[in-house]
Amino acid sequence: MEREPREAMEYDVVVVGAGPAGLATAIRLKQLANDRGQELSVCLIEKGSEVGAHLLSGAVFEPHALAELIPDWKEKGAPLQTQAKEDRFLFLTATRALRMPTPPQMHNHGNYIISLGNLARWLATQAEELGVEIYPGFAAAEVLYDETGAVKGVATGDMGISKEGERTSGYTPGVELHARQTVFAEGCRGSLTKGLFQRFNLREGVDPQTYGLGIKELWEIDPAKSNPGLIVHTIGWPMDPKTYGGSWLYHMDGNLVSVGFVVGLDYWNPHLSPFEEFQRYKTHPAIRATFEGGRRIAYGARALNEGGFQSIPKLTFPGGLIVGDAAGFLNVPKIKGNHTAMKSGMVAAEALFDHLTGDAGGKEVAAYPERLRQSWLWSELHAVRNIRPGFQKGLWAGLANAAYETAVKGKSPWTLHHHHADHATLKKASEAPRIEYPKPDGKISFDRLSSVFISNTNHEENQPAHLTLKDQETPIRVNLALYDAPETRYCPAGVYEIVRNEDGTNPRLQINAQNCVHCKTCDIKDPTQNINWVVPEGGGGPNYPGGM
Repeated sequence: MEREPREAMEYDVVVVGAGPAGLATAIRLKQLANDRGQELSVCLIEKGSEVGAHLLSGAVFEPHALAELIPDWKEKGAPLQTQAKEDRFLFLTATRALRMPTPPQMHNHGNYIISLGNLARWLATQAEELGVEIYPGFAAAEVLYDETGAVKGVATGDMGISKEGERTSGYTPGVELHARQTVFAEGCRGSLTKGLFQRFNLREGVDPQTYGLGIKELWEIDPAKSNPGLIVHTIGWPMDPKTYGGSWLYHMDGNLVSVGFVVGLDYWNPHLSPFEEFQRYKTHPAIRATFEGGRRIAYGARALNEGGFQSIPKLTFPGGLIVGDAAGFLNVPKIKGNHTAMKSGMVAAEALFDHLTGDAGGKEVAAYPERLRQSWLWSELHAVRNIRPGFQKGLWAGLANAAYETAVKGKSPWTLHHHHADHATLKKASEAPRIEYPKPDGKISFDRLSSVFISNTNHEENQPAHLTLKDQETPIRVNLALYDAPETRYCPAGVYEIVRNEDGTNPRLQINAQNCVHCKTCDIKDPTQNINWVVPEGGGGPNYPGGM
């Protein structure tokens, strides 16, 4: 099918992704331009149906960067209402919860329990008031390059293409957004960013990125059990000591509780199911009581970068740069990345402004990474660089290393490294013990499909699959034969399913793409890297409510 010429729109800066990093970039750019009487056109596009629709986070928010960006955020009504008031850190066995000293990085005095989606919606309002053009429901599907090979913008995906690749009556061609500089703020494992890594060799000389899968539910609980401001984190059961992971439980205003579970995607047992581990965790005697008599009102899942300082890629290339969790600025010991994402966007905006309004030569904003190195973001991530890789030898070694690193304030004369990408860590199914998970009770624990239902996930069914296989035979020939089809377990949304004939023969992989909650786990954990996640039509995917 021959492509029609696409409409092109011209901007000084195009930002891809309306998360904290992208919004902070756009706001800071327009602040600088307006303060100094400069005309800079800034466009921000977001694949979710609205700003905040795809944002999933704990979230305990550290307001450091927000106060730098918008000093009068309280007066302007930023949705930071529930102040953190108590931290608890628990080690779980199968039947007990042992109170442990809260690590200093997890002290939350001065922080807030928030809905990240609501904060993003508020930031979008601030951006628009400054003159930023924001277009939700438009998925950036393609990076555009000029004749020199530099990035010249992005194109949004065509709408109204059938599964067979034919134009339907609802066909609308994508739009080209041209920019002097393009900012990629797609979040963890962004599909365009992944291509940029390869094209410009941005990961050369740095550690492989490692990831976690965060699965979250929002509950409305019995008012008698509500304790706004209480923050609980756990380690231990139900995870085995060789697998990195833990939980959060945050009490919010309005009798709401955010509960979530993170599993490091460098896990080794192909029989492990992060979703079932989370459901089992909620049945622990010390946890279950919080939810008895309550009701689950929302569900979601999202991968997050855990590689930290030693996995940060090269951040600039001709025509563009990377900010936020697309680059991997999460502070893993703090379990926080929104403040660092925002700071990276602000630093990028300052470097961009000087580059676009000054006499800097070339198409690459070389000042951005250097300014980052001079910021508190860089020193914060450097100080905790050894904590996450210390858990590669198991829970107890990791805790001992974390205690040491905390005592020396990250000033060790060495840097620990991530040696393997997450997809390379699975043992063969025959070499790993099977895990028997209890059946969900429908009250505290649930199945995948009922969970996806309350994520409000929706995709236009008659569109090309956004989950593609490089080789159609690999799922059965390799994944099923060697690893017992781990994609049927690591996906938290029931997207991947092995189906057979009635007599049990002819196994084949069925992809239920309409269930996808855009967590990106399949793109990360597939042992042969045979699954490629690309953006579906704009507006598709989950629609997380305001409390998430």
